[in-house]
Amino acid sequence: MKKSLLALAAMGAFAGAAQAQSSVTVYGILDVGYIGGSQVLRSSSLSTNGGTSKATFSQFGSSAETSSRLGFRGTEDLGGGKSAFFTAEFQLYPTDQTLSGNTTQGSSTLSGNAGLINRQAFVGLSQKGLGQAAIGTQYTPVFNASAATDPGQHNNIIGNVIYASASGGVATTEYDGSGAVTTSFTNRTANTLTFKTERFSGFSVSGMYTMNNKTQSQLTASGGVTNANGWGLSADFQIQKLYVIGAYQALKQFTTYGTDNVVWGNAQANGATTAPAGGGTNVQDNQWLVGATYDFGILKAFAQYVNRKATATDDSAYYVKRTAQQLGVRSNITKTIEGWASLGNGRYSVWGSSEPTTNFNGWQLGSNYWLSKRTNLYAIYGQQVYSNGTTSAGVTASASVNNYALGVRHTF
Repeated sequence: MKKSLLALAAMGAFAGAAQAQSSVTVYGILDVGYIGGSQVLRSSSLSTNGGTSKATFSQFGSSAETSSRLGFRGTEDLGGGKSAFFTAEFQLYPTDQTLSGNTTQGSSTLSGNAGLINRQAFVGLSQKGLGQAAIGTQYTPVFNASAATDPGQHNNIIGNVIYASASGGVATTEYDGSGAVTTSFTNRTANTLTFKTERFSGFSVSGMYTMNNKTQSQLTASGGVTNANGWGLSADFQIQKLYVIGAYQALKQFTTYGTDNVVWGNAQANGATTAPAGGGTNVQDNQWLVGATYDFGILKAFAQYVNRKATATDDSAYYVKRTAQQLGVRSNITKTIEGWASLGNGRYSVWGSSEPTTNFNGWQLGSNYWLSKRTNLYAIYGQQVYSNGTTSAGVTASASVNNYALGVRHTF
């Protein structure tokens, strides 16, 4: 009897130790509130209202300050300083009647909302004293560099000229929150190997390689080679209150030869093996960003510069190029009130070197009122103005857009 009790006790102790070696955390964000905005377009080609067109929107929406999500992450101690880890994170649409969002919103179609969007899903190994590596759908080096140096913390309201959300701030529809690609850079890629070193003497290095080369059947008209791949590197340095980071990534999306123009490429975003709707074909997409922060104690200062150029590989005369720079501050005004502000400008060149460029500027103000460590009320306002530019259809226009939101955010 005593032996049985001792055996049971030993087994229980062993099971407890084994369970202590691994852990799984469920986490998420729910962000809802009122979102509004307006867009004014001025062009001599418009025959009504003196060449002016105005659109406004007003609605209860979601993901204005932070994209809503549900995630699972876990680690397992493998011994000897080694550990395994995973993350699986999915997009949520708390104001829609379906889990993955409605496929249409009013008269506008929100692309990519017909299924459960995969924000991150990867498995990796780490070694204490060296670093870690992982494979799956993951954030890119440029995205991580931007997130570390953004005064607005990647909110989805217009006015931030660095993290320029593809759907955020548009006066015709709610931000869809999928976040696969922004105007400035690609946020995440699928089929990706990443690595990150530990910090040595203030320095850390990370990188990625994404790949999906597939030869399709030649029995159909669409047969041929589908090739989406790319790589990226970043390095950062931290000493006391100063933080500096730089990142570069080069992505390729080869699907159709003979394109006569180019739009942004999107290599492997959301797991696509071909260019998604609105994405580029036969494109070399190079992106880089440098940023810095300095903590003065009463406030934290931010500076960023981003450069992106997507070029048609069959004719380098066709390209899209965008550059932008931004300064910002963020501060805890009181124990419960936090505020931030950003101001930036940039230039957008489309369809090649011989075409006109469009200059733009933007600014944003925001504040959080913290009810607890996990729940806050927020108010954000942003505005961007674009000078006269020529579109691909030959239309010359200028525009101004404003966007604002009042909401509540809860993290768990």
